[in-house]
Amino acid sequence: MTEQPRMPVATYQTYQEAERAVDHLSDQGFPVERVAIIGQDVRLVEQVVGRMDYGRAALHGAASGALPGALIGWLFGLLDWVDPIVSALLVALYGLIFGAIVGALFGLLLYALQGGRRDFASVRSMEPSRYDVVVDEAVADEAIRLLGGLHTTGAGGRPAHT
Repeated sequence: MTEQPRMPVATYQTYQEAERAVDHLSDQGFPVERVAIIGQDVRLVEQVVGRMDYGRAALHGAASGALPGALIGWLFGLLDWVDPIVSALLVALYGLIFGAIVGALFGLLLYALQGGRRDFASVRSMEPSRYDVVVDEAVADEAIRLLGGLHTTGAGGRPAHT
């Protein structure tokens, strides 16, 4: 990150459009190490993906416990000096099974402790309402000039201020 004062040169509705603008600057030989894309007015969006019950809680817990269990088992299996490959795979399998069982039990326990207050599964994401392309003040005029020739699609970008 630069410590130079920065100023916005364009605002876009989507990240892809802002990324396209920076790519255009790069294609024109602009010093892109002096550019940043900043998401503004961030909001939390929680998309509900389904109903949660004891079976799904156990399944989600088992899935989240299986991979760490397999990884830990594999690492312990590599410590066998006689036959590390076979030992690592076998202990990884045992770790996967153990991790899935422990994960399922934790999933059930956590779901039961919620007492019906959250009977749904969801995915959370952070979504900015717009993306500002900012550059060091010393090269802002050049960036504005170069972005003026960029044809955008959809909502398009607009200069932040010229």
